Amino acid sequence: MRTLTFTLLLLYMSACSNEQAMSVLEQIRNEGELVVITRNSPTTYYQGPDGSMGLEYELANRFAKYLGVKLKLIIPDSLEDILPMIVRREAHLAAAGLTVTTDRSKIVRFGPAYQEITEHLVYRSGSKRPKGLKDIHNGQLEVMAGSSHVESLQEHAKTHPQLNWKENRNLSANELLNLVNEQVIDYTIADSNDLTLFKRYHKEVHAAFAISEPQSLAWAMPYNTDNSLQAEAKNFFRKLRSSGELEQLIERYYGHADQLGFVGTRLYLRHIKTRLQDFQNSFEKAEKAYNIDWRLLAAIGYQESHWRPKAKSPTGVRGIMMLTQVTARQLNIDNRLDPEQSIDGGARYLRRILDRLPNSIGEPDKTWLALAAYNVGYYHLKDARKITQQLGKDPDKWIDVKESLPLLSQKKWYKKTQYGYARGNEPVHYVENIRIYYDLLTWHDDKELARRNTPQLLFPDVDSSVF
Repeated sequence: MRTLTFTLLLLYMSACSNEQAMSVLEQIRNEGELVVITRNSPTTYYQGPDGSMGLEYELANRFAKYLGVKLKLIIPDSLEDILPMIVRREAHLAAAGLTVTTDRSKIVRFGPAYQEITEHLVYRSGSKRPKGLKDIHNGQLEVMAGSSHVESLQEHAKTHPQLNWKENRNLSANELLNLVNEQVIDYTIADSNDLTLFKRYHKEVHAAFAISEPQSLAWAMPYNTDNSLQAEAKNFFRKLRSSGELEQLIERYYGHADQLGFVGTRLYLRHIKTRLQDFQNSFEKAEKAYNIDWRLLAAIGYQESHWRPKAKSPTGVRGIMMLTQVTARQLNIDNRLDPEQSIDGGARYLRRILDRLPNSIGEPDKTWLALAAYNVGYYHLKDARKITQQLGKDPDKWIDVKESLPLLSQKKWYKKTQYGYARGNEPVHYVENIRIYYDLLTWHDDKELARRNTPQLLFPDVDSSVF
C-alpha cells in the first residue's frame, strides 16, 4: 500500500512539474482547448440566423483554429466580472471589446490592438443636444459598471465636479442605448462601434460629442503567466492584417451599417408592417425551393420595387423582383407582374448565380458578389473580379471587389475588359442597401418572434405587481 501511495505521489509531482515546465501556449495545445471570456452584444458575440456571430467571436474562433485547438466560450453575468476572472486565470484570454486603459493595464496584460473606437456621450433627438459636459448636469446619465466609460467620467469629474452618473450593473451597453431611445434616461456613454450598430435600427439616437480620444480595443490576458500566448496573438494579428482578413472582418460588421438614412429606415420599417404581409408566404416558399433565406429575398424585393408588384422602371424591368424580359423568358415566367412568379423567378435567378460562382468564395462574400451580379450582370462582375486580381487584391472578397466595380465606368479600365462599360457604382450601392434591409428585417423578425413567444397576461389592464 505504501509503495502504491509513493508511486502515485511521484506521478502527481511529475505531472505538476511537467505542467509548470510547459508554457501557457503548450498547455493550450496539449489540452486542445482555448478558453475565452466574451459577452453577448452586437459587437462581440451573439447568435445570428446562421449560428454564432460577432467580430470578437470571429477573431477568437480564427485564433483557436490558428492554434489547432477548439474554442470554448464563457459568458459572465456582467462586464464587471471579466477582468477579475482573467486575473484569477479562469480563462486564457478575454475577447470582449475591451478598451485598453491605464488602470486596466495595471492588472491584465493586453494583446495587440485590432480596432480603434471613441467614447461618445449619447442623447436622443427631440431633446436639446448638449455641447459639453457642463450641459448634462441636470440630466440622468447611466453607464455600464466596470466599463472604461467610468474611468473616463472619473477623469472628467476632476474638472467638472458637478458631473454625476449612475453605474448600472445589470444592463449592457445596448440596453442602456435602448433606455435613451425610449427616453427612460437622458444620456449614456457608448463606444463608437456599439453606437454605429445600434443606429442601424434606431435613428433617433445620436452622438452629442466625444468624451475620449481614439482608444484601442485588445484582448486581455493574465499577468501571472508567461507571455507565450501574448506573443502568439501578436503573430496571429500580424498575419490577419497582412492578408487583409482583419479589414474584411471589420467591413463585414460595420461597412454597411450607416448606409440608410433616418427617413429611409423609418419608411422601410413602416412598409414591413403594411406591405410585406401580402408577399411573405411567397418569399418563404422560394426559400424552401432554392435554399436562400426568405428575408434576403425580401430585402432584394424591397430594393428593387419597395414591394410593389406592378413596379416598372424606365428600362422596362418589371414586378417585385424587377425582372427583365430576357431573364423572364429564360426562367419561363409569363407574367412578371404576378408576385409569386416574380419572387420565384428572382430567387431562381439568384440561385443560378450563386451556383455559378467559384467554390473558392466563402460566405457571406459569395452572397454579396452574387447580389452585385444580379444587379450589374454576371459577366461584368467577372470583369470586376479580374480587375481586382490585377490590382493585387482578392477577387473572392466583397471588400476588394466593391472597390473595383466603379472602375468599370472608367474608359482606361473598361476598354481592357472583355465585356466593356458598366455603371459600376450602382451594384455597390445596391448590395450595401440590401445588406441593411436584410439586417433590419432580421432584427424585426426576431423581435416579433420573441414577442409572440412571450406569455401574455390574461388581464392586461390589471397591475401585475398586486399578485
